[in-house]
Amino acid sequence: MDETSDYTLEIQIATRYLDEESAPEDDRYVFAYTIRIRNLGKLPAQLLARHWLITDANGKIEEVRGDGVVGEQPRIEPGEQFTYTSGAVLSTAVGTMQGSYDMIGDDGTHFDAPIPPFTLSVPRTLH
Repeated sequence: MDETSDYTLEIQIATRYLDEESAPEDDRYVFAYTIRIRNLGKLPAQLLARHWLITDANGKIEEVRGDGVVGEQPRIEPGEQFTYTSGAVLSTAVGTMQGSYDMIGDDGTHFDAPIPPFTLSVPRTLH
């Protein structure tokens, strides 16, 4: 059996705290995250929708569902990648995000691409 699946995506995340948009005195902490989705599979796949679970340090969970990402539903060819930047606002200095992308392959196969958990943290908050 071949090791490479028809649909294999690699998801990498980088985060940053937006000090200039945040207001800690009002419990408003703004973060940007950049996500790179690389298609390591054999067939093209299109991102149809996203599903996020955003958890703050108090354990409050916000669920977000929507079509595409940043107004796009990118089709990613094998060996290519799609990168976008978006944001999240928390009421605490630390939180986490995780979720999945609803994908469809060129052959009509629907599949979920899991987004691994990542931390949003004001610098010098976590040691």
